[in-house]
Parts: sequence; structure tokens; C-alpha cells
Amino acid sequence: IFHLFLHTRKKMELLLLLIICQYTINSVKTQNVSKPNIILLMADDLGIGDLGCYGNRTLRTPNIDRLAEEGVTLTQHIAASPLCTPSRAAFLTGRYPIRSGMAAFSRVGVFLFSASSGGLPSEEITFSKLLKQKGYATALIGKWHLGMNCESSNDFCHHPHSHGFDYFYGLPVTNFRDCKPGQGSVFLKGVQKALVIPVQITGIALVSLAIVQYIGLLKVPFQALGYLLLIITISLVVLIFFFYHFRHLNCFLMRDYQIIQQPLSYEKLTQRLTKEAMQFIGRNTDAPFLLVLSYLHVHTALYASENFKGKSKHGLYGDAVEEMDWSVGQVLDVLEKHDLGDKTLVYFTSDQGAHIEEISSAGEVHGGYNGIYKGGKSTNWEGGIRVPGLLRWPGVVQAGAYIDEPTSNMDIFPTIVKLADAQLPSDRIIDGQDLLPLLQGKVTRSKHEFLFHYCNAYLNAVRWRPGNSESVWKVFFFTPNFSPEDSSGCYDSHVCFCHGGFVTRHDPPLLFDLSRDPEEKVPLTPETESRFYKILRVVHQAVDNHTRSLQAVPNQLSWDNLLWKPWLQLCCSSLFQSCYCDYESGGSPLEVPSG
Repeated sequence: IFHLFLHTRKKMELLLLLIICQYTINSVKTQNVSKPNIILLMADDLGIGDLGCYGNRTLRTPNIDRLAEEGVTLTQHIAASPLCTPSRAAFLTGRYPIRSGMAAFSRVGVFLFSASSGGLPSEEITFSKLLKQKGYATALIGKWHLGMNCESSNDFCHHPHSHGFDYFYGLPVTNFRDCKPGQGSVFLKGVQKALVIPVQITGIALVSLAIVQYIGLLKVPFQALGYLLLIITISLVVLIFFFYHFRHLNCFLMRDYQIIQQPLSYEKLTQRLTKEAMQFIGRNTDAPFLLVLSYLHVHTALYASENFKGKSKHGLYGDAVEEMDWSVGQVLDVLEKHDLGDKTLVYFTSDQGAHIEEISSAGEVHGGYNGIYKGGKSTNWEGGIRVPGLLRWPGVVQAGAYIDEPTSNMDIFPTIVKLADAQLPSDRIIDGQDLLPLLQGKVTRSKHEFLFHYCNAYLNAVRWRPGNSESVWKVFFFTPNFSPEDSSGCYDSHVCFCHGGFVTRHDPPLLFDLSRDPEEKVPLTPETESRFYKILRVVHQAVDNHTRSLQAVPNQLSWDNLLWKPWLQLCCSSLFQSCYCDYESGGSPLEVPSG
């Protein structure tokens, strides 16, 4: 009996030990997938074909490729818009930009000036707001491009701080050619075109009035003529002043609410952004953090530091890509240094496809490569919206896996909100879907049956992934008119536009099966696809359902919200001193290896 008691006791102890071990393992697993650090890396205008992990064999991107080797590669990852401002609004909110008023009805679909009054509305809920509420330290480093002020130059209603970021170091608008001397102008050609007719009409009107006044056919009070001439003169002076000082007024660097460099200097700029990111990680090793590192690369004006200039096989564009890759490597290294690699989800993407129309005044290609895909930035052809999508989280998501399911940059919102143990908003539609089941291989199908592709505020195309088929149908209601006609972009206007004479409408709509024709070369017809009209009926029903879900909201990209308003202008000195200051040059940027 005594031996039997000892034997039973040992069995009980062993069983208890196994239960404790299992409980510990489960606890570790639960802890591992709960409240990880989040690093979101976003390039600007990067083509999907610019990276080694997506097939490029001439540009060196070993650090970005490492994310693919150690994580998941999404091969059908879709930007919610083919333009910067709306795409970034969708990324932060998990919602189509049309829902937040961040989609334009006019030609201009992005913010161009730091003193515009439009921006991401304060009513919108960003993932940074929700993670901050859950105790995350939050930072945005790099490009913002979602507005700054509403009614005064210091209300900062659209500032990153107003959207859940504790720390901001970067550009309030974006990187323009006009920001870098010698790189040409984005605006000059358009302004010249826009002003020619009004100036001609005004000149003819003034001369005509003077003639009829002289010959006595009409008595025009000299006072009225004087006022008219004064208004025209003041308008021209303001316009000339603005564009002459464009660089100072719109291209500057901020830390939180303070301007620290105006105008922006490109000297070791990527090193400075990278250093800020590494220091933020270093300050938050003991608590969960959210870092959005929003690169200026590879939007024009292109730039690269001396250690990278002239080193790639693709000119200055390639140099910029390789410098950005170096920066990604620095971020990954600092995670390893602080033993945070297994506790951090890292995501890399681009806000939209490459801007293929970017050609320098010297004829050098300054735009990227979209691989086999048609079109580029500003269009909803695959080249404009199919972007890199890489996610690494060792031990949690699959390593070296490829997922060819439709996913969206809006999916990051619900994915990281759930990982942070936060609640998704219940008072609004969230268009993104949680990616984690797909990333872990628990499911093989995307939750997106339909994705709606907007060109500014106009519904341009719809993607349908039926649950019982391998096909991915894409329906176009209109397509941009390329110029020249035999090209793959809108080279004459620099970007493609979304309405009027700039597009061709299709009735019936164009239909493609991306699973068989990812290059969108040959539209299907009722003769080549027996289900042609059935597919269109399903898509039209989906459009009706989607349209009914939209609510009227103020348009943040109306002309009134886009125009430069002098009283909203941020300036570190004064307008009369050309808004000049430099509190950055004294710092020591991160050293980079030569060669």
C-alpha cells in the first residue's frame, strides 16, 4: 500500500507538472501575441518592382528582402488610393478616404501647401489614438501630408499630435521638386497654363476699357479702374511672392509643434530620420510602442547622401532606394540590440505605386518600376495600387510565406488594434480586415470579397474575389486617357486625372480576370467570358450596397480647403525674414558605412 501510494503520488506530481508547463506555454503564447511593439514602415511612390523580394535583380535591397525571408510577402496588397493624401488617410483610419472627406472632386487630390485648412478630421479615429489609449508610446517620423491647421496658425487641429501621436519629427506636407533647388518645379508648368487665359482676358479688358473711355463711348470712373488695377496688382504680387518663397513656406522640418529647419535641408536627411526612429525605440524598450516611419524616399525631389550617391545601377532613384533599405536595416538592428525582434511586428509598404511620369529636366528617369503591372501613381491600374506588403513577427506569423489574396493597406488598422487589445470603433464602418489569421495560416482566403478603387472621389473600379472561385475579377467604369496615347502614363500632365475629358467611360464596363491577366492587357467580352453579364450584375449590386453605406461629410480637399491661406502659415521667424531658421545643423547625424 505504501509503494502504491508513492507511485500514485509521483504520477500526480508529474501530471501537475505537465499542467503547469502547459499553462506556462499557453501564457507565453498569449503574452506573445498580445500588445506587441508595432513598427510601420511606409515608402513614398515606391514601385512593387523596385525590391529584390518582388523580383528586382539590379537594385540592392537586402534589408527589406530580409523582412520577406523572415515573414510574409503579400503579392496582392492594394493601396486604398493611388495618391498620397487619401491613401495615408485610409491607412491610419482603416476606412475608404471617401468616408472621411479625404477624397477630392476636383483635379487636385492631395494637399499642396502647409497653410491649407483641410486635413484629416478630428472626428476620425486613427489606430494611433486607440493604441495610445492602451498605453502605447506613439511616434510618427517623416512625412505627414494630412493637414496642419484649421483657423489659426497655432490651432494644430490636423497635427499628428491631434491624431494620437505623442511624438512627431518630420515634414507637415510632402517632398516636392520645388523643395530642392535645381530640381525643377511641380507647379510652374501648371501655374503658367492656368494664368495665361486669365491674364490675357484681364489685359484685353483693361485695354478695351481705356479705349472706350478715351473715345467717349463709355464713362468709366477712374476710381473704379484704379481699384481694379490695384486688386490685380496685389493678386499678382501675392502670387509671385508665394511661388518665389514656396520652398521656405512649404518645405520645412518640425519636431512636435516647433519648426526646427526652414527651409528643409537634404543634407543627411535619411540619417536624421533614422536616428530619430532608433532613439525612439531606445527610449521605449520597457513598454509597448507604435512607430510609424514614413520615408520621404522615393518621392521627388530625389536625394541620397554621399555614401549612397552614384552607387546603384539606376541613377539617383536607385541610390535613394538603396539608402532607404539601409535605413530599414538600421531599424531592424536596433530591435535586435534591445532583444525586441520577437516582440515586434514590422510592416513595410508604399503609399501607392511608382510615379512613372517622373522624368528630370535632364531626361533621367526619376520614377520607379511597377514590374509587370500597368500604369502607375494616380491610376487604378494595378501599377498604381498594387504595392509591397511585408510583415515580420518571428514565432507568430509564417516565415518565408507568400499570400496571393486581395489585402489592403486599410487592413493594418484592425490588425494592430486587435493586437493591442483595443476595441474596434462600433459607431462607424471599418473597411479593413484583420490580417492575423491569414498571416498565421489559420485561413487561406482573404475576408475581402470586394475592394472598391476610387480615383479621387469617383468610383473608378471594383475588385471581386468570389469565395467559390480562383478568379479575381476587376471591373473598370472609366480609365484615364494616357498621353501620349501609346504610352503607359499621363506624361503631358505629369499625373492622370479622374473626370471630364481626362477619362474614357466604358459601357459596358471593362472586365479583367487578374488571376489570368494580371497585366490587364486584354479586356474580356461576352464572347470570351460566358459569365460576363452575371459578373457585372454582382459587381453593380456590390456598388449599390457600398454606395448606400456612405454618408455625406465635409470635403477636406475642396478648393477652399486646398488654397494657401496666409493666416495659417507656419513660420519660425517672420514672412518678411523669409521664414528662415536652422536648429538642426548642430546635431550629429547617424554615421553610415562607406561603400
